[in-house]
Amino acid sequence: MSAEHLAFELSKEFLESIVQAVERKDAAFIASSLEGVDPADISLLLDEADSEQAKYVLEVLNNEISADVIEEFEEDTRKEFLNELSSEEIAQYIEEMESDDAVDAINDLPVRTREEVIAAIKDEESAAHIQELMRYDEDCAGGLMAKEMVVANVNWNIQQTIEEIRRQGENVEKLYSIYVVDDNEKLLGKVSVKKIILANAKTQIKDIYDEDIKSVETYLDEDEVADIMQKYDLVAVPVINLQGKLVGRITIDDIVDVITEQAEEDMQLMSGISNDVEEDDSIWAISKARLPWLLVGLIGGTFGAWAIGFFEGDLEKNAALAFFIPLVMATGGNVGIQSSTLVVQSLANKSAFEESFGRRVGKMLLVALLTGVVLAAISFGIVLWWKGGEEGLPSVVAISLICVVMLSSFMGTATPLILDKFGINPALASGPFITTTNDILGIIVYLAIANLLLL
Repeated sequence: MSAEHLAFELSKEFLESIVQAVERKDAAFIASSLEGVDPADISLLLDEADSEQAKYVLEVLNNEISADVIEEFEEDTRKEFLNELSSEEIAQYIEEMESDDAVDAINDLPVRTREEVIAAIKDEESAAHIQELMRYDEDCAGGLMAKEMVVANVNWNIQQTIEEIRRQGENVEKLYSIYVVDDNEKLLGKVSVKKIILANAKTQIKDIYDEDIKSVETYLDEDEVADIMQKYDLVAVPVINLQGKLVGRITIDDIVDVITEQAEEDMQLMSGISNDVEEDDSIWAISKARLPWLLVGLIGGTFGAWAIGFFEGDLEKNAALAFFIPLVMATGGNVGIQSSTLVVQSLANKSAFEESFGRRVGKMLLVALLTGVVLAAISFGIVLWWKGGEEGLPSVVAISLICVVMLSSFMGTATPLILDKFGINPALASGPFITTTNDILGIIVYLAIANLLLL
């Protein structure tokens, strides 16, 4: 691949040149322009074109590259594109994909079209693999796994294994290890390609394979699979059924997709977006995802206004109290977000030696006490410099900050832990929920302390 292709960047001019080439049916120009360009970059290019233009470009390219491009499409784009093709055309591309990617693509189609596509696949083994994988939920290990892998019987010698690698390896895009099974296809271990290359042709697999192997069951949730692969630094993990038989493998590229989806979901929850949306979605879809937590914020703000109104008489007697309401609210909100974010991170990195609920809360409260005292001392000095010792106002602000920091830390720590116990995504606690709650509590605590000490 040339340096020019390595540095490929999608530009408006390049897109226009491809579109013009499509209009004049200049297949040679398209083929030469896209030669060596990564399928991921081609998918970005075709994402800006309409379905008919994308179809022509993919017809110009060979089926293997076109299949890779289709795999890289965003789900909505892929669904829209495949709906423009006949079942036979889809089958040609599906045959070039690994089974897990093929299932992802086929699942976007109507039920009848799925059946027609599978029937049109010429490779019976590939069709059987796809049908088997379609039985699994897409969010479990069975839905993530691919059937393509190299398997060796424990009783084979090196020569037999190498011949099998040559036979099976044609369909395996990434070869990390050879899995070892017994006569009943039960997973026993693995053997590295390096060991096979260095061993004598007559050496038995049972003499060199490694029994220490991590595997996952077909029913395991994708989040748990991601945790296992992260924890043990695995680039691939075999999948077994309840009988311990080897049925597939999951590779790191599939888990990267899972981790990315998790991060996006958590980020949206922490931002107060209730559904999975993107910037190019419809106005209604984006609005519908944002409105629920904005309404929560609106209701919370109304309660905050009610709390201030409840102390209206106190504020009339000492108007200077109103100056520091934003300070107390902002501090409480920030402390709550910090606390909840740390807890959410620790919950994401699950450990067998997690601290108890009480220990976590106690530790966070000690941290809150220290930070609260520091912030209180600074605010005491600022208020004293600005307002003097007017009616004990510096003391009220300082004491309020300590109380608000402690309370906000408790809320920020306890809320995600409680949500996690009930099986609710704890990232929900790092968004508007914590901010709104701490705003209301901060106002009440501040004005209540003012009422006790000043009035």
